Parts: sequence; C-alpha cells; structure tokens
Amino acid sequence: MLTATLAFAGVAALINLTPGLDTLLVVRTSVTHGRTGGRAAAAGIITGCLAWGLATAVGLTALLTASRLAYDALRIAGAGYLAWLGLSALWRCRRQKEHDGQKRPKGVALTATSDEKPAGSFASGRGSAFRAGLGTNLLNPKAGIFYMSLIPQFIPHGAPVFGTTLLLTAIDVIELALWYWVVSSAASVLSERATRPSFRRRMEQLSGVTFLGFAAHLLLADRA
Repeated sequence: MLTATLAFAGVAALINLTPGLDTLLVVRTSVTHGRTGGRAAAAGIITGCLAWGLATAVGLTALLTASRLAYDALRIAGAGYLAWLGLSALWRCRRQKEHDGQKRPKGVALTATSDEKPAGSFASGRGSAFRAGLGTNLLNPKAGIFYMSLIPQFIPHGAPVFGTTLLLTAIDVIELALWYWVVSSAASVLSERATRPSFRRRMEQLSGVTFLGFAAHLLLADRA
C-alpha cells in the first residue's frame, strides 16, 4: 500500500506541475486580484477536485465514458463557460482601457493603487474567483476522466476501493494546494511590482485569448 501511495504521489506531482488551464486561472487571478484572489480561485479548483475524487470513489465518473450524451453535455457546458470567461476578460480589458483614457490627465502617468478598489470589492472578488475555479474544474469532463483512469491504477489488489480512492484524492489535493500556494505567491509579487494598468490589461488580454483557446479545444476534442 505504501509503495502504491508513493508512486501515485510522484505521478500526480508531475501532472500537477504541468502548466494548464487551472494554473493559468490561478496566475491570472493572482495578478489581477492579488494573492487572496488567486488562492480563492485555487480553493475553487481544489473543491472541484474533491468532488471528482468523491464521484470516482462511488463510481459516478464511469458515466462519462459509458454515456456519450453525458460527456458531450458536460464538454459543451465547459466550453461555453470557458468562452464566457475569455470574453469577459477581453471586455473588462476594453472597458478599463477606455476608463483609464478618460481619467488620465494630460502628461500624467496612471498607476494602480490599492485605494482604487471600492469597499467590498475584495469579498466579491474572492467569491468570483472561487466560482471561476470551481466552474472550470467541474465543467471539464477530462478532469473526471483523469481521476477515473489514473487512481484505479494505484489501488492495490484487495485494498478497499472507496477508502483508497479518497486517500489518493487527498494526496492529489494536498499537492495541488502547495503548488497553487507557490504559484499565487509568485504571481502576486509580480503584480505588486508591475503596477501599471497597462500590464494588467495585457494580462487580461492574454488570459482572455487563452481561455477562448481552451474553450475551442474542449469543444472540438473527442473523448480519446
């Protein structure tokens, strides 16, 4: 059991460290909303992983491979959500650019400060970040198939499937939490040093286009 657990921890760590949609979301949110926002997005992603792990333990993720309709419905919903995130990021970038152009006096450079955010925006920002992380994870059928295909390979013969699945899910979640803590900290430091609004707009543009790319990939990709 110990050997299988350590082997899974190593494989999961390699997969978790590979840049992807979830890491992009944490980086983008940390840059635009600070460390707290990035960790809220990470918390949403981790909550989604816990849900997929529990679904795998009780056998629900098998529906994604057994039913083409269920897989396609989740895939289309996920692609639509990613497209909405991407278009929203591009729209915010455009609105912010117009707003900055109207506010900036002639010859005066505009910089972002923490005082520019209205009271209560931090709480709403954390909530939006959490929902974005949760939505991108739960609406991605490949996340469910990942858990369903990887975890069973590391369950020793004769071990309780439900309990072992939850144990391996917990290991994966702990690794993700540590990784996202590092990512959010590094990205927020970059955000604090690059305080020009133009940098944040470029980050929104990049993330918006990337989200749209992930949406197209998810929409066009087959189960295989």
